[in-house]
Amino acid sequence: MYSIIMSSPPRRERSTFASKSLPLRRLRADSGAILAQDALSDLTEAEINSIVPPSPIYKIVMTGGPCGGKTTCLERLSNYLRERGFEVITCPEAFTLMVSNGMPFDYLGAVAGMPTIVQDTVMDIQIGLEDGFERLLRARGKPGVLLCDRGLMDGAAYMSEEEWEKLIKKRDVDSVSELREGRYNAVYHMVTAAEGAEQFYTLENNEVRTETPELARQLDHRTRKAWVGHPNLKIFDNSTSFEKKLQRVVEEMSRLVGLPHCLERVTTKFLVRGEPDLDLFPEDVTYQIFEVEKAYVHNEGRLRQENITQEYSFIRKRSQINKSGEEYGSVYGWTSVQKTTDGQVIETKRIITKREYYSLFNSRDMGRHVVRQKRISFIWNMQSFTIHVYREPVDDVCILHAQGRSGGGEVEIPSFLEVERRITDSDEDQKYGSFKISLKS
Repeated sequence: MYSIIMSSPPRRERSTFASKSLPLRRLRADSGAILAQDALSDLTEAEINSIVPPSPIYKIVMTGGPCGGKTTCLERLSNYLRERGFEVITCPEAFTLMVSNGMPFDYLGAVAGMPTIVQDTVMDIQIGLEDGFERLLRARGKPGVLLCDRGLMDGAAYMSEEEWEKLIKKRDVDSVSELREGRYNAVYHMVTAAEGAEQFYTLENNEVRTETPELARQLDHRTRKAWVGHPNLKIFDNSTSFEKKLQRVVEEMSRLVGLPHCLERVTTKFLVRGEPDLDLFPEDVTYQIFEVEKAYVHNEGRLRQENITQEYSFIRKRSQINKSGEEYGSVYGWTSVQKTTDGQVIETKRIITKREYYSLFNSRDMGRHVVRQKRISFIWNMQSFTIHVYREPVDDVCILHAQGRSGGGEVEIPSFLEVERRITDSDEDQKYGSFKISLKS
C-alpha cells in the first residue's frame, strides 16, 4: 500500500503539487505560519530541507506487549536500513526514560489522579522527541526513517477509557486520528511471547518491566485495540520462530520504504453482501468507523519513465465517526500510483495538511467523480480488516480488505460477515476499485 519497489533507496521526484504550487509550512504542528517564497533566501540548506524535505521521511511505530521482541527488532531494522542508504534515528520509549532516570513506579499510586499526570507527561516527552528527531532527519535531506519505540496511542492501553478521553480532551485533541494515522506512516505490533510462545516469556532484558504473563497478554490486547483504525497496522504474532518473526517485520519495512522484498500479496479482497450489521460483531471485537472522501487530482498519461504504463494521483480525507454517529476529526493524505510494464504497482504516500487538501481538491480531475465511502476497521483473530462500503458514485458495492496473518497462509473470514466470494481476477479487482468507479461515463 505504501511501497516503492526499486533496488536502491527511493529518490523523491518533485510532484506537480509540491512546494512550487502550495504554501510552504513550518514543520511543527503548532506553527501555522505561512512561509513566503522570498523568505527562502534567508534560510540555510538545512532549514529549507526541514520545511520542504527533498527526500521521503517515514515515521514508524514499534509497539506491542511486554517481551514481544520490540527492542531486538528496532536494532535489526536500524542496521538493515542504514546498510541500504537510509538515515535512521530511533526514538526511545518515553515511559522507560522516566523510570530509568529516577521516577519510581510507586509514583503511579502515590496521589489520586497520578496515572493521568504520568501519561500526560509521557505524551509531552514523546511528542518532543519525535518532532525533534523528525526535524533532524528532514534537515539532513536524505531518505530517512524514524523508528519510534511506542507511539502516542500506547497510553490508551494503560488507562481506562474515561481517563484516556479526559486526557485527550485536556490536550485539546479534536480526534484520536491526529495521534494515530495523522502522525505515523505505519504501526508494527509485536505480539508478546506470553501469547503463543509462553516458554520464551522473560523480562530479564528490561529492568523497568514487571508484568506477569497474564498481565502481558491483557496489555498486548489493549495495545492492539488502541491502534485499531490505522490504515497500515501490521500484527506480528508468534506463529513462526522468533527469527522468522523478525524477518516478517523486515519484509514489511522493505515494502514500505521501497526496497526489494518477498511479499507476494499485500491485501486480499472479498465481495460482501451489503453493509454489515455492527450489532452482530462480537463484544470483544473493537472497531472504528470512518467516512472517506477520495478525489483524483490529475489523470493518467503524464508519464515520465519508459517503464511506466499508467500514472495517477489522488487525495483522501479520512474522518473518524464517534459512537453518536458524528464526525470528530479528519486527517488528509496524498497518494501517487504508478504501474510498470512488468505488472508492479508502485505507490508513494504522504500526510498533508487540510490547507493542502482543499487546494488540490479545487483543482481535481473533473472527468472523475469524487468517491465517498464508509470504512469499518477492526482486528479479528490476529488479522486486520477494513470494510469499504461505497456511498458515491455507487451505493451497491461493499468490499472486505483483509491483510491476513503476518506469517502467511490463507485469510480466515470472520463468521459474523456475509462474504459472497473472493476477488481473484485482476479485471474484477479493477472493476470494484475506486479508480474505475470514479470514472464518469
